[in-house]
Amino acid sequence: MSDQLHTQADAFVPAAGVNAPLKRVVLASNNAGKLREFAALASAAGIELVAQGELAVSEAEEPHPTFVENALAKARHAAKSTGLPALADDSGLCVRALRGAPGVYSARYAQLAGGEKSDAANNARLVEQLQEEADRRAYYYCVLALVRHADDPEPLIAEGRWHGEILDAPRGANGFGYDPYFFIPRLNASAAELDPAVKNSCSHRAIALRALLARLSEEK
Repeated sequence: MSDQLHTQADAFVPAAGVNAPLKRVVLASNNAGKLREFAALASAAGIELVAQGELAVSEAEEPHPTFVENALAKARHAAKSTGLPALADDSGLCVRALRGAPGVYSARYAQLAGGEKSDAANNARLVEQLQEEADRRAYYYCVLALVRHADDPEPLIAEGRWHGEILDAPRGANGFGYDPYFFIPRLNASAAELDPAVKNSCSHRAIALRALLARLSEEK
């Protein structure tokens, strides 16, 4: 895990108010891939992230049908559990030929059909679903929600889309999730073939986080 992620809860203090600078924030995720990406992106803005798992925060329920509702639920849960400002994302792969699926169910796409919950099973189901489809257009979508405290009435919301196509066979060993099957024509590479620094500069999370940091900058 990145050294940007602190592991001691007592090293963090909540923001004093709406306009207080955010220096230390709990990330409402236990996904190691997301932690690496967000830590690299946030550190450049002087924000240190602590993984919620390091603070014994349980996984939040994600019962909602939209990305933004799920992101807010996770952020408020982490903030309430820790007393810290919290950042959460809800993201997934949206495929045009599948009417936006897997969408909010991207992490458990195979499980919904009786399979296991794993990247390999999710990718296998995706490829199977697209066997007869000529349209392979898709995009990764990310919504970020930042709350300064659990009852923050003005959460900051930002979004990002990363357009590409779905491959029949995996390419690359980097990344996670659907990355080996997500091909970006303008880069002539799958997301899993990209150097992490390149991915962090153009991914859906990078786009959303830049928008969020711009909002924060406006508040200073």
